[in-house]
Amino acid sequence: MEKIPFTKMHGCGNDYIYVNAMEHSIDDPSAAAIAWSDRHKGIGSDGLVLIDRSPIPEADYSMRIFNVDGSEAMMCGNASRCIGKYLYERGLTDKTDIRLLTLSGVKTLELHVMNGQVESVTVDMGKPVFEDENLYNPTIGKNLITPLPYKEEQGGISALFVSMGNPHYVIFTDDIDQVGDIGRKLEYHTAFPQRCNIEFCSIIPSSEGQEGGIRTRVWERGSGITMACGTGACATAVAAAFTGKAGRRSKIIMDGGTLDIEWREADNHVYMTGPAEFVFDGEITLNKLQTT
Repeated sequence: MEKIPFTKMHGCGNDYIYVNAMEHSIDDPSAAAIAWSDRHKGIGSDGLVLIDRSPIPEADYSMRIFNVDGSEAMMCGNASRCIGKYLYERGLTDKTDIRLLTLSGVKTLELHVMNGQVESVTVDMGKPVFEDENLYNPTIGKNLITPLPYKEEQGGISALFVSMGNPHYVIFTDDIDQVGDIGRKLEYHTAFPQRCNIEFCSIIPSSEGQEGGIRTRVWERGSGITMACGTGACATAVAAAFTGKAGRRSKIIMDGGTLDIEWREADNHVYMTGPAEFVFDGEITLNKLQTT
């Protein structure tokens, strides 16, 4: 049985298995994602990412991403940063500006390189969308119950739908650890025709000698609780700015690390900057694992 080379990478703890699909094809990536993502019987990850050539001239490369349940995701900000690092440091490109085709359109990666190493990546995540009948039914959504407790003095809207190419429902609450119990239920709520990613967020005000931010935990559609979510961080920053809880630049502090998000007024695009890291390389089949 053919062995498939892979690379394990993570962005703020959001870990995926990366396969160079330009050299190795996988007939059933959904099944592979389920088997290989198993943290006891496989490699262990939040899903599988395939890196390939772009079929259109507007992009340099393409990505497909499959969650641990085998479902295909539209986009992943953390994975896109890892792809930038992979392409550059593995010698597949010498570009520091890479156009990446996703199911949510073409995203531009700006690589920040020092001494031949990609230190961080800024991704142009595009414009946020607040209304999309294919992703969110606001009439049904009015019946969603916002978890408590929630500080009254924070004021305004306490939950907001934001699409960053995939659907997110951002909830501001003092108890972000509710994400497991409530996130798994809201993912399948009828307000979200294609299911939904759920963010639980708490504003951390700036104080003397300490920078503020937004503490966020994520329930990812198809994967459950993850250490970080790039599109979720963007949706959180946008929701906070839109509701007046923060400015247009925010530090989103997730379980696995911090992402810097800017919602630029000039072009209405959201820019995400953060790290990407290699973990290890290996070879795998569906029933046998060998790491190197």
